[in-house]
This record gives sequence, C-alpha cells and structure tokens, in this order.
Amino acid sequence: MATLVPFRALRPQPALAASIASVPYDVVNTDEARLLAENNPRSFLHVSRAEIDLPPSIDPYADAVYARAFENYQALTTEAFELEDDPSLYFYRLRMGDHEQVGIAGCFSLVDYDADIIRKHERTRRDKEDDRTRHILAVGAQTGPVFLTYRASADVNDLARRATASSPLFDFTADDGVAHTLWRVPADVRDALVAAFSRIPTLYIADGHHRAASAARARTEIAAGRASAHGPDEGADYRTVLAVAFPHDQVQILPYNRVVRDLAGLTTEAFLAAVAERFSIEPGPAAPRQRGTIAMFIGGAWHTLTPRRHPDAPDPIASLDVSLLQDDLLGPILNILDVRTDKRIDFVGGSRGTVELERLVRAGGFAVAFSLYPVSMADLMAVSDANAIMPPKSTWFEPKLRDGLLVHVI
Repeated sequence: MATLVPFRALRPQPALAASIASVPYDVVNTDEARLLAENNPRSFLHVSRAEIDLPPSIDPYADAVYARAFENYQALTTEAFELEDDPSLYFYRLRMGDHEQVGIAGCFSLVDYDADIIRKHERTRRDKEDDRTRHILAVGAQTGPVFLTYRASADVNDLARRATASSPLFDFTADDGVAHTLWRVPADVRDALVAAFSRIPTLYIADGHHRAASAARARTEIAAGRASAHGPDEGADYRTVLAVAFPHDQVQILPYNRVVRDLAGLTTEAFLAAVAERFSIEPGPAAPRQRGTIAMFIGGAWHTLTPRRHPDAPDPIASLDVSLLQDDLLGPILNILDVRTDKRIDFVGGSRGTVELERLVRAGGFAVAFSLYPVSMADLMAVSDANAIMPPKSTWFEPKLRDGLLVHVI
C-alpha cells in the first residue's frame, strides 16, 4: 500500500509565487530557459537550470553549474521563501481551458519506489539521472515534484472537496494560460489523507521518471554518508520523494507526435507504395478519430492509415498505435530503428497541435509527419502493471506542474 508523508515545505511567500514558479526543468533547453527567465531574477529556472546565469559556452554539467544552482537557491529562498512550521500536505489544482485536475502534494516513500508500489513505464537515461542527482545533492533539496497518478479513490475525492472549499494559499495563472491553485491541508484532513493513501495499493509515475530515479540515488548516497558518521536514520526526509498524485480519471494524456526529416532515399511515390503494402490509405483528418488509426501528412495533405495486420490484443505494448507505427512503418520503411538516438526523427507534444506538424513539413525541414491518437490511462497502467516499458515518447501529459512552488528540503 502507498505511503504518503507530510513534510515541512519550503514555499514562496504567496505574493511572489507567480513570479517564482517555472516550467519543469526538462521541458525547455538552455536557450529557452534563458529567454523565459530573462528580466525575472526570481524565476526558479535560475535554480533548476543554473547554466543560464553562466557564459553560453559552459558545459551544462560542469561543476560550476551545480555550485551556481546552490548560490541561486540560497539567495532566492532566503529572500522570497518561507519554511512551514509543521509537516503539511497540499492540494494542487491545475486548470487548462475546460480541463481541471486536483492532486495531493506531499512526499512519498522511496521504499515504495524500490518495491514497485510506485510503478514505472519508462526507462531513464544515466546521464539525466546523474544531472538531477548532483542537483539534489548540491542544493540539499528536491526542487520539483514527480507527477504521479492512482486509481481514483472516493475517500480522497471527499477529502479534496473539504480542503479546497477554503481560501487557497496560491492562486495564479501562468503565461501559458494554465491556472495553478494550492491549498494547505488542515491537520485533521491531513491525517485522514495519510490513512486514505494507506489503502491505495499502487501509484504510477506519469511524468518525472528521472526525478524519481535521482531522488532514489541521492537517498542512497546520503544514507551511506550519514550511516558511516552517525548510524542509521530510517525516518529521514531524504528517504522520500516530492510528488503530486492525481486520480487517474482526471489526468489528461495528449498524443506525442512524430516528424521525420527524409524518406530514407525513397521518392514520395515509392514511399506511399511501401506504406500501402502495410496500411490502407485514405484521405482523412489531421487528428485520428479513434485508436487503431494514424494520421500522416505528406505532399500537402493528410491521410488516414489503418494497419492491415492486427497485433495480439492481450499484448499491452504491441497493440499501441505508437508500436504499430514503429513496427510497420518507421522501422521497415524509413529505417528508423531507435527513435531515442536517430537524429532523423523528432517529436512534437500534442499541446502544440497538428498545425505545428504541418508547419514543420511545409517549411521543408521534414518530409513527413504522423499524428497519433493519445494513449489512455488504462494503457499506461496495463503496461506498468505488466512490469513493462512504454515505447519511447508515447505520452505527453498536459497541463504540467510548476517547479518552485513546493520545495522538499532534505
């Protein structure tokens, strides 16, 4: 069963929350982060992407970057943050257009992460783990939450309604139009939430696999150092990971679409003939209307592709549209065997829309684009429950949490 742990949050002064909150460190590159933080010395990107305050030529993994992250963290938190007197939990609501989701923000046991009570669906890269592990150890805190989900609980929903009926701690709308609202949970509701989560058998990482893996690695390093110096400290905060857990029926998954730079030496006619051997091709909309179809943009027009073969339905991975595209088209026709390393393919999150796919192809930098039907939460949970791994770049969760609103000091 899941272990939810209240914690003493380091959080912005309410009047400064909007200027401090930043997009997650891993959804922007250095240049984008530098532009977003320009003219905003309080942006938390100065902590999460500290290379933006150093010369552009610097290696983002240089020692100086982590040292600068610590300096920026110390300065910002001293000036603009408050540390809670007592361990607390929070409800965090995200609103994007008509979509709304409310999650519980707190800390979750890394023992549960080790034991697969917190389940994964994505492989992590060692270099990215190295980066965030060093960042945690350098600043002495987990500075951004993991995005978790769980099968919805009526008990938790009832407690959420009680807690969110009061005035929020933070309530602001970010530049991208997403509204962020946080409530601190009263003590009686806090204890009831801990009990309610103790009845939830499984949590799932939706977004933030590298944050979770890095928290686990930092835990191991800190524990080894402290055990040798002071003996074991089983209840220490560093044995938990900061996260926000949302009920599965509120989480929104958007498609993660593909664009390919060339047709692997084929003419457009030869490419379409090869595709026609494996898919039926008909004129169609830019966004697939149902699972089992793929939209393709080439030659100035959208086409609907329907696979001619039907994979084994019980296989939770082979039956995904992203797998059908990879196994029947990208691999055998375009010779893209590993989408994680092949420079000929790129990815466009569904929030940017199919108009962006068209723009990229029409601009001449890409030859063909593919729009996918979004993966469902049932798909993600089935893959995780099977202890399997989703194909790379399968899910795009939107809206996203902001860094800097809740910091877990370790």
